Amino acid sequence: MPGPKGRRPRRSARAGLRRRHWADHFDLLTGLPNRGDTVVGNDVWFGHGTTVMPGVRIGHGAIIAGGSVVTKDVPDYGLVGGNPARLLRTRHSDADIARLLALAWWDWPAEHISKHVRTLMSGTVDELQDAAPRIPHP
Repeated sequence: MPGPKGRRPRRSARAGLRRRHWADHFDLLTGLPNRGDTVVGNDVWFGHGTTVMPGVRIGHGAIIAGGSVVTKDVPDYGLVGGNPARLLRTRHSDADIARLLALAWWDWPAEHISKHVRTLMSGTVDELQDAAPRIPHP
């Protein structure tokens, strides 16, 4: 059967051999060192084209700039960018980060989050603390 421009396509020297699938060699991969799971916290924003390497932990509230290659752990509420990504700054003071982690708004009941969505989106840490659900004491 003629190929492009009327020529016959070449037959591969290995045409008669069975093609191997990568899974046939899976045993070679099982002995490789494992970097662990990649863990992403709550309320994290990834910019377009971000790459996160295996075994990295991305803290709660972190922002990863577009096009970044994250090779190391990102602290809670950290802003990182670049290749490799480096900490550019933190989004809040250390005291406010501790307060935000204690509030853990992502664990609030869905109805409570819906009721306070404006505060979650644009409020201060003080306003968020005031909006936190009160746990009744027995």
